[in-house]
Amino acid sequence: MIEHQADPKKRARLRWRSRRGLLENDLLISRFLDLHETSLTDDDVDAFTCLMELGDNDLLALLLARSEPTGAADLPHVHALLSRMRAA
Repeated sequence: MIEHQADPKKRARLRWRSRRGLLENDLLISRFLDLHETSLTDDDVDAFTCLMELGDNDLLALLLARSEPTGAADLPHVHALLSRMRAA
């Protein structure tokens, strides 16, 4: 099985999936991916996918540290990735 980062098509899908309705989310996520896309692990990609399933306003609140992940997103690897995204 090819790891996520070894497959250019999977990386392109990740970037496409990150496009959001709120410009603020787009800017924050794009900046993070520009810096870290090639170093993401498969766990990071799983956490990123989990975050991308959230609504735009919920995601923005997480990225701006106005809230913390709850429910299905309240996982250690999601918290770890979110910390990295906030620092980007």
